[in-house]
Amino acid sequence: MSRLRNGTNRAALACAGLALVAGGGLLAAAAPGVRSRLPSRWPRTGYDTVLLDRGGLARLRENGWWTPAVIAALAVAVLLFLWWVTAQLRSGARSPVPLTRPGVTLRTRALASAMTERTAALPGVDRAHIALHGRPHRLTARATLLLAPDAGPATVLDRVAGDTLAQARASAAPRPVAAEVRLGVPAHRTRRAT
Repeated sequence: MSRLRNGTNRAALACAGLALVAGGGLLAAAAPGVRSRLPSRWPRTGYDTVLLDRGGLARLRENGWWTPAVIAALAVAVLLFLWWVTAQLRSGARSPVPLTRPGVTLRTRALASAMTERTAALPGVDRAHIALHGRPHRLTARATLLLAPDAGPATVLDRVAGDTLAQARASAAPRPVAAEVRLGVPAHRTRRAT
């Protein structure tokens, strides 16, 4: 997840949390036991109190700026919400990585597909899936490997590092390619004697 998307999610979560805390505090302040303990300068709210009565709303509507300001604020809020939703649903497609020669680029999906095929062909690997993440200046390969029953994890990791990752680093040069490898073994069914 990108830093911008991560920061946007945290800011949206913080705003929603502050709004909920403020609303909960306002509701709690309406209780008679809490209302009597509040400082005298705080607004007094009760169960029958409204935030904006009809008279107050009519006075605001008399101002020429009130209705356009409310509509503009709601339009901005809707646009920000739509921008946030599209950022969440974005497919995550990476832009091509420029290489050292001018005009030559590398598609990260093509590199990930080639790495997956190369890794699946290694001895000791039953299945493989590799995805590339990160920025164009630094790529991270996340590999999930299902080992063959007789394969040793250290041997498979050495083969992946010496073959697949070395080839990927050579292809993406001068950008570094880091790797996160998860190893798994196939589930064995228990055999029952009859």
